[in-house]
Amino acid sequence: MSWADFYQRRDAIDMVLGYAGQHPGDGLPYDELPAVRAAFTDRESLALALQYKWSQVLMGRVAVALTDADRTPDTDQVEAVATAWRLAARQQPELRNVLDNYTATQIGTAGDEFRRALRAEQRMVAFAAGLAEPGEPADETARIGAAFLALIRGPRQPVSRNPVEQLFRRLVASA
Repeated sequence: MSWADFYQRRDAIDMVLGYAGQHPGDGLPYDELPAVRAAFTDRESLALALQYKWSQVLMGRVAVALTDADRTPDTDQVEAVATAWRLAARQQPELRNVLDNYTATQIGTAGDEFRRALRAEQRMVAFAAGLAEPGEPADETARIGAAFLALIRGPRQPVSRNPVEQLFRRLVASA
């Protein structure tokens, strides 16, 4: 990819997010924006680029949260990762909304590369939160990460028990 291609794709992503901010219920704008069609071959490649952008934002937030958690021994690693995810989602609401919509409506028809990117995010949060170990099967760590993400996306409620205990109760119920 040349620098010109990089800038064209970056500008197209910015257009998508701007459009999504003005039309939050419209999903992934591809056909509506000619410059986006010129930069990306199809909806899938656009969705994959958006997922990559989200992964960069999320991984940065998680890295900072875990570094802060290492400095403060009382910090719960699970809560640190959950807070990092929520902060990233608040800072990138259009990106999160477009990806959530695409995933909800297209995951059955999404290509292998997009599904692999989602699984990588799920596994990353499972490892970062300390809910899985690197030697565990990839399918299991992805399932744990997906359950964790489902928990932290929901409405925030007061925690009466340890968040790890709550997560495991949910995982057992979903098995």
